[in-house]
Amino acid sequence: MKVLVLNSGSSSLKYQVIDTKTGEMLVKGYYERIGQQGAFLTHKVHGEKHKFEHPAQNHETAIQFVIKRLTNEHYGIFKDLNELDAVGHRVVHGGEKFKDAVFITDEVIQGIKENASLAPLHNPASILGIEACRKILPNKPMVAVFDTSFHQTISREKYIYPIPYEYYEKYHIRKYGFHGTSHKFVAYRVAELIGKDIKELKIVTCHLGQGASICAIKDGKSVETSMGLTPLGGIPMGTRSGDLDPSVVTFLMKKESLDAEETENLLNKESGVYGVSMVSVDFRDIEAEALAGGKHAKLALDNYHYSIAGYIAKCAVAMGGIDALVFTAGVGEKSPYSRSEICKQLSILGVDISGKLNLIKGEEAEISSEQSKVRVFVIPTNEELMIARETEAILKTNF
Repeated sequence: MKVLVLNSGSSSLKYQVIDTKTGEMLVKGYYERIGQQGAFLTHKVHGEKHKFEHPAQNHETAIQFVIKRLTNEHYGIFKDLNELDAVGHRVVHGGEKFKDAVFITDEVIQGIKENASLAPLHNPASILGIEACRKILPNKPMVAVFDTSFHQTISREKYIYPIPYEYYEKYHIRKYGFHGTSHKFVAYRVAELIGKDIKELKIVTCHLGQGASICAIKDGKSVETSMGLTPLGGIPMGTRSGDLDPSVVTFLMKKESLDAEETENLLNKESGVYGVSMVSVDFRDIEAEALAGGKHAKLALDNYHYSIAGYIAKCAVAMGGIDALVFTAGVGEKSPYSRSEICKQLSILGVDISGKLNLIKGEEAEISSEQSKVRVFVIPTNEELMIARETEAILKTNF
């Protein structure tokens, strides 16, 4: 099955076409500045990258232009759209309503809209992409795959927040977790590499990029994760604070005369490793500064690594042990330094990695030493392939 995977942002559109039979990515692209001046598309096919400066007033006109690229004799992969089987949409927040990927109907779109208050920056953008596709490709089956759905197996005592229960009932305030497609993909992949059924394993997956989260996966199901109601919670990230004493927020609001929107901006875009280091939003720059003796950069990374190690330990408690530890996403895949610093703090759990094997960047490999009681892996994530596979699975069930 050939699936068009779409990830719609408020002013952007990322896409790939995946062949689920082979797992091959046939084409990928990124439309930027939708609805703004200077909109352009970067389109990569057959190993070549092409840039098109083309106005896109909205997601509908952007997707129309992308579809024309896909069927173009020079830049495309299809003779006509009959060769495209389905569309899979990434949706950030499914709330409690969507526990799995779903075939898109009017009722599903309404459900995504109802969850928009939980992800005001993301769900409305997903709706724009879905509704545009329904106009342009009315006969193509479409599936919504949610970042949150993989974590719907977390038990109540782990997802409930210790605030008045009425707010859970009124507003559905609870831990949801995110990066579900990434955690699921690398967990199933590590089970393949180990050669065991995933239901026999206790796995901790570390999705470490600009956004970052940790997940405990037991018997193939998420039982604990670091992100919470929103992608702001959990461990420190590139510019996001992660977990804080709640009074830090109200204290700053009073002292700095910040309103709610300004405070959200501070915690989402000015905090995390960037906020402490005062260097950059790029982890490579921060790491270079830390290794050169920069005190703030070193402090930021020390705090980051400690928080990650602590959450991995929490995941061990949630599962009663760890069989495998996986690093993925930008930092997880490409920073031997961060992996080493995190694993040094996990010796109490029997984690030990090989300095030589840990030098790899962006490649799939086992990096644990012969003495390690926990097998440690680096596995590049592939959320688009996971979305394509889930789309295929849903369509096989529905048709």
